[in-house]
Amino acid sequence: MSRGYKFQNPEGLYFVSFATVGWIDVFTRVIYKDIVVESIKYCQKEKGLNLYAWVIMPNHIHMIAEAREGFLMQHIIRDLKRHTSKQLLKAIAENQEESRKEWMLAIFKNAGEYNSNNKNYQFWRQDNQPIEIWTTAVVKQKLDYLHSNPVHAGFVDKEEEYLYSSARDYHGTGKGLIEILLL
Repeated sequence: MSRGYKFQNPEGLYFVSFATVGWIDVFTRVIYKDIVVESIKYCQKEKGLNLYAWVIMPNHIHMIAEAREGFLMQHIIRDLKRHTSKQLLKAIAENQEESRKEWMLAIFKNAGEYNSNNKNYQFWRQDNQPIEIWTTAVVKQKLDYLHSNPVHAGFVDKEEEYLYSSARDYHGTGKGLIEILLL
C-alpha cells in the first residue's frame, strides 16, 4: 500500500478503489468479474466486510465499505486482492478463449519481478486509495460517482442497467449480484 493512502480509522467508512497493474482491461470478460464477485461475497461472510456499494469496471473496482468489529479494512482488502490475484491469473492462464493471455501474463510477470512483495506475478496495483467518508454529502458524492462510472464509460444508458454494481439495489429496480447494506 502506498504511504499516502492508509486506512487510518479502524471504524471508518471508506471509499476504496483498486486497479489492475497497467490498468489492463481484464474485467471485460464475465468469467473474471464473477471471480471478483464470489471473492467479495466470501469477504462479507468470513472476513468481516460490510459492503454498502460497489462497481467492477474493466480495469478497476470501487467500493464503499467498512470492517465489522474485530476486523480491519486493510486486512480485508489485502486478503481480497491476494485471493483474487491468484484466481484471476489462473483463470487467464487456463482460458483457451483468452486472446490476450500472453500479453496480459507478460505484463503481470514483469510487474511482479520489480516488486519485492511478489514471487512471480503482480495483478493488482499496490495502492488502494482508501478515502474515509465523514459526511452525508461525501457519501452521496462517492455513491453517485461509483454508480455513474458505467454510464460515463458508455456501457449502459442508466446506472441500474449495469449488472456488476450495486446500482440496482439503490434504484429499487432489483437485487444486485452481491448483497449490500444500503446507506
